[in-house]
Amino acid sequence: MISIVNWRRERREHMDDDWRADAGLIITTGMFVIIFILTMFLATEAEEVAPAQVLTPAPVNSPAAALNFEVTPPVVRIKDIARVKEMRDNQLVGLGLVVGLDGTGDGTAGQASIEMTSNMLRQFGVYVDSQQLRFRNTAAVMVTATLPAAAREGDRLDVHVASISDARSLSGGILLQTPLQGADGRVYAVAQGVVSIGGQSSQQNRITRTHAASGMVIGGAIVEQELPVSPITDGKLTLVLATPDFSTAARVAAAINEAVGGNTAKALDHTTVEVVLPPAYVRNPVEFIAAVEELSVTPDTRARVVVNERTGTVVIGGHVRIAPVALSHGELSVRIAQPAETATDWETGWMMQMNGAGRERSIFLDGASVEDIVTGLNAIGAAPKDIISLLQALKAAGALFAELIVI
Repeated sequence: MISIVNWRRERREHMDDDWRADAGLIITTGMFVIIFILTMFLATEAEEVAPAQVLTPAPVNSPAAALNFEVTPPVVRIKDIARVKEMRDNQLVGLGLVVGLDGTGDGTAGQASIEMTSNMLRQFGVYVDSQQLRFRNTAAVMVTATLPAAAREGDRLDVHVASISDARSLSGGILLQTPLQGADGRVYAVAQGVVSIGGQSSQQNRITRTHAASGMVIGGAIVEQELPVSPITDGKLTLVLATPDFSTAARVAAAINEAVGGNTAKALDHTTVEVVLPPAYVRNPVEFIAAVEELSVTPDTRARVVVNERTGTVVIGGHVRIAPVALSHGELSVRIAQPAETATDWETGWMMQMNGAGRERSIFLDGASVEDIVTGLNAIGAAPKDIISLLQALKAAGALFAELIVI
């Protein structure tokens, strides 16, 4: 009997121990689950808050809010800013006749088209007195085209056609074979084909037709004679800058000398760079030219501001700076000066104060520039015409250290 009681007591003790172990495991697992859920929730909240913290604007009077943009000079290839002197385009011109017009050709005042038609008929054995010709289905035109230096015999060129008399429209007409001459009087191409004057556009319930007295013949000219050009003259390659500048010319010459060695290249002026063809490339100048064109340089440009009064567009180049000045235009006032001696953070900077339409803004700058003024004036709601007027006043006062171009 005693042994049975002892067995039951031991059995209950083992059950209590098993329950305690299971309860501890459940509690531990639950704690891990709760910690994991809290961690995921906090991570999600951090991801949502981070962008808002990044987008929070700095105070206007802090250095972070200064509107002074750092401009990185571009690095470009020589082929993008210069061309080989001998490789140039040439203009071609010719006098032609457009036929097949639907009563929109030259009228009684178009004596040129009448004479041209009469001469054309004679070439085919038809003799008609020009005084008896009266029709409006022909038009005398001037034909122009551009002959690239790389054009070869058989290449096609686009040509422009324009009436020289009182033709109302060249639509549907055909340009008869027209020789195209260069400035030297030689024929380099022959043009012929259907004249296209484009379509029509619809604006504000109005149909606007294109200018019908001129048009194009796409691929209408065939090159009959090539231009005698060679990129190398007397063993030298001449490069011409697209934008003349002494600094850029010197940098181009320096880049070539660094790559080739010696004094291979030298800048003759602000536009021209002369390169001596190395002996190793005498038999293969094309490879040398290709290597030179792939060299990289950092071009320099003059400080320039371009404004369009019609559209209100302002384009500001690099290196544009202004002197301390105070401006007033209508409700706008701008003052640019060095801050007071009590300024602790920006003693070497500039301060720009702007007022307009009841709004005021002060900006501390590392260096006063036109882009800072334009950006600040836009911030207080200045109209484009006001900005342009202020820029013109700055230039007239001698405070704008840049070329101002108004288009």
